Amino acid sequence: MSPEKTEAPSRGLIALLATACGLIVANIYYAQPLIGPISRSLGLSPQAAGLIVTMTQMGYGAGLLLIVPLGDLFENRRLVITIVLGGALALMAAALSTHALPFLTAALFIGLGSVAVQVLVPYAAHLAPDAVRGRVVGTVMSGLMLGIMLSRPVASFITHVLSWHAVFMISSAMMVALVAVLRFALPPRQPAHVLSYGALLASMGGLVRHTPVLRRRALYHAGMFGAFSLFWTAVPLFLTETFHLSQVGIALFALAGVAGAIAAPIAGHVADRGWTKPATGLAMLAGALAFLISRFALSGSNVGLGILVAAAILLDFGITANLVLGQRAIYALGAELRGRLNGLYMAIFFVGGAVGSALGGWAYAHGGWPLTAWAGLALPVLAFAYYLTER
Repeated sequence: MSPEKTEAPSRGLIALLATACGLIVANIYYAQPLIGPISRSLGLSPQAAGLIVTMTQMGYGAGLLLIVPLGDLFENRRLVITIVLGGALALMAAALSTHALPFLTAALFIGLGSVAVQVLVPYAAHLAPDAVRGRVVGTVMSGLMLGIMLSRPVASFITHVLSWHAVFMISSAMMVALVAVLRFALPPRQPAHVLSYGALLASMGGLVRHTPVLRRRALYHAGMFGAFSLFWTAVPLFLTETFHLSQVGIALFALAGVAGAIAAPIAGHVADRGWTKPATGLAMLAGALAFLISRFALSGSNVGLGILVAAAILLDFGITANLVLGQRAIYALGAELRGRLNGLYMAIFFVGGAVGSALGGWAYAHGGWPLTAWAGLALPVLAFAYYLTER
């Protein structure tokens, strides 16, 4: 078993981990702005087009529960390389697909291959001593959040210049190159082999029942991530109908969310200082405030667009900060549990994201942006109400 570290990892290694997380997690989100061209190319009906994103999300959700806990069992570097190589093959299969069934199958495995990021983040926590663990995790998470934010505009631009096939082909090549770098740059980390795989999975139910910090942090972020997913599901429709933005304009708007990534290292530093609880409340209030100010963007004017950009930045800042604060809290519960804790944490709030996406589409269809903003406001408010019960 690798002992807890007393020296912080080098800046170069932290930067590599942040870059790797950003490149890998982007694979989950490339298809979101490309549903239209992909569905037309593959002959999917409008009713079935949502499967393009849903299959990737299903694969990612399954991987969180079935693959990420293996970080507590197998040597981490080898595990990450194996998962990323599987994702590279799935990306190439998606790039070469000309019919719906092969593409949707590949999308499922793209999601599975993307869970490597959730092995790398607790791996980074293992490399860092307790005094700077929040800062290290926050820096790595800033790379992950940049990958999420940049993936949509990058996919839109590449598709505009080349094709949607090129998006997946380029990403597949990047994953192969990344594997080569990680193979030589990452130090190995071998956890203690105290459980079989079956026992490892069976222990996860007990962790949820007997770990109140995990339950709280996961439910806090379920509300926050639900708000994030609701916003980014509905806002492209709002931008098209009210502000008359093109696909490229929507891609440029999505870049506004990149500013929220700076919250990750700040939140990590705050957590290391012991200020997790007040910072959590502020993060939730920032998410709620974002939806409140977005109600002033209904005019379709340039001022309204500026208000919506500010709301996007504020929301992404709050979401990112709350995520890092939660990870710092659960990683302090024990090195031997981090893989399982991280998988459970992500899986629980991922459900919140799925609910938020569905709620965003429904709210916008039935009440436009006003109803969408109220629905989005409700999610961080509910999380904040639960937060107020914390002792």
